[in-house]
Amino acid sequence: MSQRPAVRLLVVPFTVGTCHGSRQTFTCLEGPVPRLGTVQADSTHGPEFPGGEAQSAKYCTHVDWMERIALSPRAFRDFIRNAANSL
Repeated sequence: MSQRPAVRLLVVPFTVGTCHGSRQTFTCLEGPVPRLGTVQADSTHGPEFPGGEAQSAKYCTHVDWMERIALSPRAFRDFIRNAANSL
């Protein structure tokens, strides 16, 4: 799946330490018109859609940060392959 063009998996290794935004699952939905982007955050009560551009920008800033520290796609596949082989 990680080799499909529409799929992007971010894996942040434990060696990075605390990862801001890792306590909650969320999805940033972006498109050609930035103001129409939205965020879906998962909670114990179901999906939530934080309101406002500023609130959505905070979530998307977390994604930008995670992209910078995440393993590269190749390193991610090597990590998964090594984990599977060690089982």
